[in-house]
Amino acid sequence: MQSWNVLFDVMMLLTAAMVFGIICERLKQNAIIGYLLAGVVVGPNALNLASKSEHVDVLAELGVSMLLFTIGLEFSLKRLRNLGKVSLIGGALQVIFTLVLGTLISALFNLPIPAAIAIGAMVTPSSTACVLRILFQRAELDAVHGRNALGILLIQDIAVVPLIIIITMLGKEGNASEVVYQAATTFAYVLLLFGSFYLLFNYVVPWLLGSKLIAQNRELPILIAVVVAFASAWAAHIAGLSPAIGAFVAGILLAASPFATQVRSDVASLKTILVTLFFSAVGMFADVHWLVNNLPLVLAVVAAIIIGKTFIIGGIMRLLKQSRADALATGLCLAQVGEFSFVLASAAKGLNVISDDLFMLMISATIITLFVTPYLVAAAPQGGYYINKIIKPAILSSKIQNTENASQAKKLPNAIIIGFGPAGQAVSSVVPLESYNVVVVDLNPQNIKEAKNHKFEMHIGNASHAEVLTHAGITSAEIIMVTLPDPGITLLIIQQIRTLNPGAHLIVRSRYHRYDSSLLKAGANIVVGDEIEVGKSLARHVQEKMCLLEPENVS
Repeated sequence: MQSWNVLFDVMMLLTAAMVFGIICERLKQNAIIGYLLAGVVVGPNALNLASKSEHVDVLAELGVSMLLFTIGLEFSLKRLRNLGKVSLIGGALQVIFTLVLGTLISALFNLPIPAAIAIGAMVTPSSTACVLRILFQRAELDAVHGRNALGILLIQDIAVVPLIIIITMLGKEGNASEVVYQAATTFAYVLLLFGSFYLLFNYVVPWLLGSKLIAQNRELPILIAVVVAFASAWAAHIAGLSPAIGAFVAGILLAASPFATQVRSDVASLKTILVTLFFSAVGMFADVHWLVNNLPLVLAVVAAIIIGKTFIIGGIMRLLKQSRADALATGLCLAQVGEFSFVLASAAKGLNVISDDLFMLMISATIITLFVTPYLVAAAPQGGYYINKIIKPAILSSKIQNTENASQAKKLPNAIIIGFGPAGQAVSSVVPLESYNVVVVDLNPQNIKEAKNHKFEMHIGNASHAEVLTHAGITSAEIIMVTLPDPGITLLIIQQIRTLNPGAHLIVRSRYHRYDSSLLKAGANIVVGDEIEVGKSLARHVQEKMCLLEPENVS
């Protein structure tokens, strides 16, 4: 009977999350806010429709592990290098400065040093899920402040791992030598885990995903992806580490594989459910009565976080030679406390590093900063500009124009080829590489090897999934070519492309003439039919041969 009670709790949380998520989207808020509200409303401190059970907590922890796994899949050494020194150095400095300043300010209020360090760690991360989604919706990821925010968020996500280890160390009991021994043991476990994962995810998993038998069955790669994500979290738990650490390390190591895009797509639906459950479970911690009774204190903490993080990040960006407007816009985008702060807060409370009241204070402040995030990100470009005018009224209009031009600077146009069989390879031979960044999407590992030989960017994945197309850069592509023979799959891909990038020039292959009209109606600009082209080629060869055989006119 207990199992069915857990199922009922999960059902109530997901149903409430769906309802509040829809409401928040209608109000131009992020759906994550709706998920948090769902937990607040149906949780034990409000309507008490769902109870805070150990089973729900386990599912929620799986959710954050899945989120870290997919974020880890975004990383690779190449991507980190491409972030540039502003993002890499700025992200590292932001983590250090925020952690130190947060600790010092907390200590001024007579908090114990371990609790002060935990508070500093909690306020360090910003919300990757909220900020990137809003920047994407506003088409500002390629603006200067958008690129800065993306780079800093990625560094923050990496920093979550050592922050969790720090909080774990704070909860250890014993004298100094015992704590040092425990820290060394934990670090050794991390190295052992990392080494094991390196062998597994660089050799075994890619070999499995690349095998012909598994590639022919769409269910098996999905099962492998889910097993990899869950097993990495379980291995970290057995080693006495946070499951989120194991999942994150696994994602980073698997990111170097060309299968990363497809793995990310395969686990996307399960991740959505578990992450939604995680945010809803976090919302269950909130106590409306406690919040009302301590509202002045909560609002003061919220103000300190938003103002403090804005000027810490803005100051770091100025040190790295960013304009005042872009520096402050970046700070406004990242002025909230992120979703991983819930993980850090839960770990600190579970280890008795912070008290129940301090936990409630940080959870309440975090939820409120997430509420205001859509407004902060929306106000960032103009806010940075106006704050810049206040600080330096004599700024030249030409500099403003240059900044705006730099923010709107475009990358080289992208040409995406979906399907790199003989047709796709023939298309690639005419693309001017000096003007276009060519990206290839294909499910066949053999075709991907061919794309690698052409020095194209490669993504192994099913292009009918929006997740795969998004990570291939579909939103910035100017020319997209679909060369797949299957008309049904091609139709799904066209519909996804037109949702994500309505303005792209889309050239599509049609194997049979009867599908031409439906492909054009779906959104293709040009349809090239196999039957028509084969017929034209046959006719040309026949014509050439007949001309050669034409009898001479005899007078």
